[in-house]
Amino acid sequence: MTSFTFSSAEWLSREKQFSAFATGPLLNFWRRREEGEFLGVGGVPIRFVRFSSPQHQRVVVVSPGRIESYIKYPEVAYDLFHSGYDVMIIDHRGQGRSGRMLADPHRGHVVNFADYVDDFALFYQQEVATRGYQQHVALAHSMGGAILAQFLAREPQAFAAAALCAPMFGIHLPMPGWMANGILNWAEKRPTLRDYYAVGTGQWRPLPYVVNALTHSRERYHRSLRYYADYPELQVGGPTYHWVRESIQAGKQIIAQAAKITTPILLLQAGEDRVVDNRSHWAFCQALSNAGHPCEGGKPWVIKGARHEILFERDVMRAEALNAILHFFAQHLLPDARV
Repeated sequence: MTSFTFSSAEWLSREKQFSAFATGPLLNFWRRREEGEFLGVGGVPIRFVRFSSPQHQRVVVVSPGRIESYIKYPEVAYDLFHSGYDVMIIDHRGQGRSGRMLADPHRGHVVNFADYVDDFALFYQQEVATRGYQQHVALAHSMGGAILAQFLAREPQAFAAAALCAPMFGIHLPMPGWMANGILNWAEKRPTLRDYYAVGTGQWRPLPYVVNALTHSRERYHRSLRYYADYPELQVGGPTYHWVRESIQAGKQIIAQAAKITTPILLLQAGEDRVVDNRSHWAFCQALSNAGHPCEGGKPWVIKGARHEILFERDVMRAEALNAILHFFAQHLLPDARV
């Protein structure tokens, strides 16, 4: 087993001095980043960031969730980097510092969900595989988990292991599925409505901590809001009707294609998730088991009490998740990549 250079004990007490950590060690780490760009499907510019050390022989590729940017991920990158990995994080099309498809940049939109996957494939081929790492592993959150899973169904050998945090294989809807499908199919035939905000959503606005459904960590939640306040160009609001339709279909396709995914998978589930449908995680793990290559433990690893953003949760839940992820990666390292 790899001996990690970073002390996970520090993860259990970080919130107590979060401001000092964020303005000291984390800010110094962020300043060493390398930012890059390539052209994705249809010539849309796709941005990414890399943290590297000549001592590292392996890399974690991070696929963030909807509306997220690598600007939000310095703490995650810091912990992975100090555990012996280079870190590369992509900004998916339509969000972060990558290009938008609509005139209103706040609308969360994609023409085809497969465009996300094609962008990720280009990112892997052009920016990750060319750097000579001995081993690649992947970490994904929410929508990024759906993108990564579809990529793994195409390229199961690309990563030695993949950890999925609250992957978006199904969406927690405020109405029965048959009703939602009827509305989405109706909107799909009306172009001006199809590309407009789905019902109940709109432009980005900061929600008070007490009503947020993403994390119990006041410090990390307020820090995320500050990113969007400080960099208004990162702001993305609600999804379009078309995005919701594409994403629901993508989740169904992932479960149907699970047999093609032979990459070792760890699926972390938030016990109090109100964003994705946790039932889809069980269906995915069952499909992997039926195909003869079950996910780690044969079922989702439930982070009890956690809300959707597991990697931005309170220290105790976040530490459980990070330890599970790093020990899982360590089990799948090549002998000569164990440094």
